[in-house]
Amino acid sequence: MPLPPCPICQKPVPPRPENTSQPFCSRRCRAVDLGRWLGEEYRVPDRQVDEQEDETPADQHPDRGHDA
Repeated sequence: MPLPPCPICQKPVPPRPENTSQPFCSRRCRAVDLGRWLGEEYRVPDRQVDEQEDETPADQHPDRGHDA
């Protein structure tokens, strides 16, 4: 079974007992990944507009007319 690739450099990643930088192949690749997070190159996606609209209470929904 082939070793999984490092997410940074794509080299094979040795198993955890041999490699304390798992899932990266080295401390360098681990540091590169951290730098990308800190530099905001990676982002967790924001909720979609449709999801936010679904959470609006029915009586306050902008598409509903007010019968008063």
